[in-house]
Amino acid sequence: QVQVVESGGGAVQPGGSLRLSCAASGSVSSIVTMGWHRQAPGKQRELVATIRSGGSTSYVDSVKGRFTISRDNAKNTAYLQMNSLKPEDTAVYYCNSVLLTTSGYVASYWGQGTQVTVSS
Repeated sequence: QVQVVESGGGAVQPGGSLRLSCAASGSVSSIVTMGWHRQAPGKQRELVATIRSGGSTSYVDSVKGRFTISRDNAKNTAYLQMNSLKPEDTAVYYCNSVLLTTSGYVASYWGQGTQVTVSS
């Protein structure tokens, strides 16, 4: 079995920073991609940032220059450093991991989500 667990959410004032972590554990052979998505109340879930096995990254326009995604391959963990946070960044943030399991197949797994609230 594979588990994907996020941590690091919380409440912060506008302009503040948070760092989210996403760890994949269990029957993991290697990580293909890890991505952060978010869903605000009444809105569709959107892809915020992705990091691929080779280290290339991509971001939605609204977070470029403020958010940075990174990964530690040895720990099967991805991070999302969020700076200059805005109220519109308020959402539940979900981690998605596409990985190769020890059984030899590629599958996608979601974490349970972590709340980020930006408010004064």
